Amino acid sequence: MSTLENVSKEDLKNPDYVPPLQVGIILGLQHVLAMFVSNVTPSIIIAGVAGFAFGSADTVFLIQMSMLFAGIATLMQTIGFGPVGARLPVMQGTSFAFVPVMIGAAKMGMGTLFGGIVIGGLFHAFMGLFIGKIRHWFPPLVSGIIILAIGIYLIPVGIQYAAGGAGDFNMSKPTWGGLGNWSLAIIVILVSFGLKFWTKGIISSSSVLLGMIVAYIIAILMGDVNFSGVSKAAWFALPEPFKYGFDINLTVIIAMCLMSIVSAIETVGDISGIAKGGANREATDKELQGGTYADGIGTAVAGIFGGLPNTSFSQNVGLISMTGVMSRSVVTIAAIFLILCGLVPKIGSLVSSMPIAVLGGGVIVMFGMVASAGINMLSSVNWNRRNMMIFAISLSIGFGLQKVPASVQGLGGDLQMLMTSGLLPAAFLAVLLNIILPEEDK
Repeated sequence: MSTLENVSKEDLKNPDYVPPLQVGIILGLQHVLAMFVSNVTPSIIIAGVAGFAFGSADTVFLIQMSMLFAGIATLMQTIGFGPVGARLPVMQGTSFAFVPVMIGAAKMGMGTLFGGIVIGGLFHAFMGLFIGKIRHWFPPLVSGIIILAIGIYLIPVGIQYAAGGAGDFNMSKPTWGGLGNWSLAIIVILVSFGLKFWTKGIISSSSVLLGMIVAYIIAILMGDVNFSGVSKAAWFALPEPFKYGFDINLTVIIAMCLMSIVSAIETVGDISGIAKGGANREATDKELQGGTYADGIGTAVAGIFGGLPNTSFSQNVGLISMTGVMSRSVVTIAAIFLILCGLVPKIGSLVSSMPIAVLGGGVIVMFGMVASAGINMLSSVNWNRRNMMIFAISLSIGFGLQKVPASVQGLGGDLQMLMTSGLLPAAFLAVLLNIILPEEDK
């Protein structure tokens, strides 16, 4: 970063500042490394729910689309068009927040899932017209409950992957839960922790990715990796619209729209964090509105071509605060790199050749960090009787129904899916109770 030493602090705070190319490439790749694993993991999870084998052509396709449309959605934010885009260094990626809802939707059919994503994305963009007016619905209490609920829901998925994969097919294998799988997952966790706390800069910020690479190399040396899919994969392929169809299901659409509200508030928070951490100012209404438009349109376009919902990535906000570089051209370089990766099936195939237990070790760390982020938000809450009751009711009912789905079997299949998602009931109750219950001083 020595090339930046002669640049003034005012230049670094300017979103339109273009750093020297070599520095821009390094900083851009740093943004990609920080978000890469989090970006492709939801696609792998949904592929498994849909019944696609790990390493299959369909799984590779979903991984490709996650990279391609993360890059396209990021360009919508950094370059923008018309009122769309914050025109700030906002890194977009596949959202973990939608995973609990997408799991239920994928079980109903991939066409149903993508129909919900497209319409939910359009609703998300529509919220740009009034996003500022509903920000007060999501104080730290509500946001913390929702983020904690996402983490709690996803942690068992990480454990299943570390043991050898989710689903009845994987869990019936004799190797499931064996030392061979768990040893790879534990290597990822140990290396990630070591790099996170005993290194700095780009190595520390990409510690989970590097931990997975180390375990992946060990798996190769052990003969546990099959590269046949990589050799068969093409070097270039364009996205295919409506590959899995487009079906309308009101329940899934409602679920996607509700989660879009959560995602929109997350993006508002990230844009505010970029403006505050990078330039020590408040984000403008135009930036927040444009960022919300880009969030929604990016999701809708992704859904047409087999991509999952996009949102801003908070870990990249931290990178901006750390480097002090507000340049949107840096994140534009990161977006171009992701787009190029998304057009090369061999890269997606290489990712999917990784043993599922290696991914399990990575997502255990990531999902645990999601839950930790929720707890961190809740640490600033005044824990009076009102707030304790909101927390207790929201999580108890949300995850009680998720653990005992038969308790609401009288509601019918679609509504039962909503009620037993774990996340939606918890989020709905947290927002509703926060609005209607009177405040307490103590």
